Amino acid sequence: MHGAHKEVALSVHGTAPGGMADVVWRLRSRGCWQEAADLLRPQAGRDPAAALQRAELLIEQCLFTADHWERAEDALRQAEASVAGIEARAAASCARGFLAYVASVLGRRDRLDEAQAALGRTSALLAPGTPGRPLLDFRRGLVAENLLHDPVAAHSAYARAHEGARERGDELLRSSTWRHLAGLAWAAGDRERAREGFAVSLRLREELGFTVGVAPALASLAEVSEPAEAERLRAEASRLVQALGGVPVWLARQLAQIPAQPSPPDGGARRDLRRGIS
Repeated sequence: MHGAHKEVALSVHGTAPGGMADVVWRLRSRGCWQEAADLLRPQAGRDPAAALQRAELLIEQCLFTADHWERAEDALRQAEASVAGIEARAAASCARGFLAYVASVLGRRDRLDEAQAALGRTSALLAPGTPGRPLLDFRRGLVAENLLHDPVAAHSAYARAHEGARERGDELLRSSTWRHLAGLAWAAGDRERAREGFAVSLRLREELGFTVGVAPALASLAEVSEPAEAERLRAEASRLVQALGGVPVWLARQLAQIPAQPSPPDGGARRDLRRGIS
């Protein structure tokens, strides 16, 4: 597993073109999580890092599909059983916290206590400045924003993740920290800062080839764009969601139901949970 990050999970840009990591990344980026996980299955049986990578892929599948929970739980339990060493245990605990967060935010059941406990364990295991810290901070920001409804704590966590990702050159994670910092700015009524952040997030995801993450970025940018541009961006997002088989499912529903997202009459930002869950 690439040590720098896992945005949902992991920055799986292969270091060797044509190698396994490259194939896994290309499948993941197109939303073919199960196929990527199947490729890793033989290696996961003997390599704890591969087992955790496989679990993270299946957790990301849950995030985008709101389904396949048992596959992710089984893969994560297998990974947890095989890990050794402090950083590996921290990574597994971070994945456990993220799965609990995803299950909570998508309405399957409330697992906030589990998410907080797991991320707290991760924090206790990781020394400052270690590779897993930026991802941990990002995921703690997600919990603060969407489960605890604490934008101040969320901003602080995202800002730490943003700086950590910058220092490590983790552009995939930065695409998410830009997106979430922009979402908080928009919720606070700062349209200019929100537009900048959403635009950078979109650009990074396009440059990285993280295709499955492009449609949410397009939809977010549409929220802070002028009507004609917003319509174009949403249409592009809809085409991409359809091309990927209807994922993310929560964005597919949103785009089908809401052709436009004007600001509320009081000038404040309209807050959509589905826009900010990942």
